[in-house]
Amino acid sequence: MKTLTVVMMLLALIFAGCGASKSYVDQQISDSEARSNTQINDLSDKTNANASELKKLQSLAVQLSEKTDLAINKATGFETYQVIWSGTVNFDFDSYALTPATEEILLEGCEKMSAFPGSVIEIAGYTDKTGSSNYNLLLGDKRAGSCKLYLADHCGISLYRLFVASYGESKPVAMADEMSSSSKNRRVTLKVWGQLE
Repeated sequence: MKTLTVVMMLLALIFAGCGASKSYVDQQISDSEARSNTQINDLSDKTNANASELKKLQSLAVQLSEKTDLAINKATGFETYQVIWSGTVNFDFDSYALTPATEEILLEGCEKMSAFPGSVIEIAGYTDKTGSSNYNLLLGDKRAGSCKLYLADHCGISLYRLFVASYGESKPVAMADEMSSSSKNRRVTLKVWGQLE
């Protein structure tokens, strides 16, 4: 009888231990699921915030594009202006430094502006799709700004004749499946607007 009692006690301890182990495992699983759900919710919130930010930036880029396209024609005294010269300069990856080839094209723009004293120039900066939309808008602005600075410093063109805009990655000239598309999209376009006599 003593042996049976000892066996029963051992069985009771084993089952109690299994119950304790099961509740411990259940608790660990529950904690792990709670942590995973929290992380998933945080990632979801960040993704939604990024998507919202991207939509705002895209909307801003479209509005900026429309305003820039209409700005010269809407301004008083510029109704009869038209593009009398245009050029494009390209940039290295993640750079807004001017190269000798870039400077040659900018000098052509300077000559055209000198020939038409009442002319103005539109300087628009663009990027490839590498990087965030915010960063690309800033980089496009820096590229356009370096061209503006060159035109002002080296050609003596008054700042009120220089109009700068950045479109970032929003207006690619080459699609991703085209050869060298990224290098073609890293650019600044220049348009001299003036009156042809």
